[in-house]
Amino acid sequence: MGNHLSLLGQTFPSKSNFRVDDIPDLTGKVIIVTGANTGIGKETAKALLAHNAKVYVAARSQEKAEVAIKELKTSVKASAEEYLSKETTLDVLFNNAGVMFPPKDWLTVDGYDLQFGTNVLGHFYFTKLLLPTLIATAKSAPDGKARVITTSSSAHILQGLNFSAFKDSPARKKMSTTELYGQSKTGNVVQAFELARRYSSEGIVSIPLNPGNIKTDLARHMPSFLRNILNLFLYDVEHGALTQLYAGTTPDAVELNGKYLVPWARVGPTRRDARDPKVGEALWEWLEEQVKDI
Repeated sequence: MGNHLSLLGQTFPSKSNFRVDDIPDLTGKVIIVTGANTGIGKETAKALLAHNAKVYVAARSQEKAEVAIKELKTSVKASAEEYLSKETTLDVLFNNAGVMFPPKDWLTVDGYDLQFGTNVLGHFYFTKLLLPTLIATAKSAPDGKARVITTSSSAHILQGLNFSAFKDSPARKKMSTTELYGQSKTGNVVQAFELARRYSSEGIVSIPLNPGNIKTDLARHMPSFLRNILNLFLYDVEHGALTQLYAGTTPDAVELNGKYLVPWARVGPTRRDARDPKVGEALWEWLEEQVKDI
């Protein structure tokens, strides 16, 4: 019951006390936003640029993205290496990209569930490759911090992790594409909390969040009649960017390491098992195993 009430509150949040105009001057800050070619990511990048940040956009066209999904790990490594060939610092990483409700038979070339592979494993590996740079940046930053902001969803409240369903399997086949999406969003939260536990002593601030129910092309795989109904209850992308902009830019947010944010720019509840250190450790070890030989 509590989870469903929380979900209702996040679906119809109260007015935000944080505005884009509240973002401080970001001159000298170097930031990556994944999935910034459209939707919330594009709006996030736009606001960061307006406040003088140097922004790298990790994004592809839809056609190229589908190819990249098939070669997920190789593509992620190439993106990180390209960035590191150009920059020696990274102040904020926005892990914003994602897929939602694709056809259930869509998998990565390695056999991972498409949503878990893209939303969780891909961002874990990207963060892992950039982590030394984030840590080095934190050491020289005035506040001693670098941030990793992970975009999850309220959908995580309704579905926990089933380790047997991360790859194609009988367990996965029993789950709907909606449940698989919720699982991937729980994976985002669990992984972000574990990052906070492991690296807070080295200046890393890790914050997962629900950006709100936002009208973007993320829902492109849904039937059109459902999209039309859903759109009646959705907010614009300007609202969708607010919570992650707050988490990634404001001085106050450096104190929110390991907290979960909800619309608009406030600390909120999450699943109890998502906060369990044993679950976090188990997922982290599984993720490490998947990328160890790349």
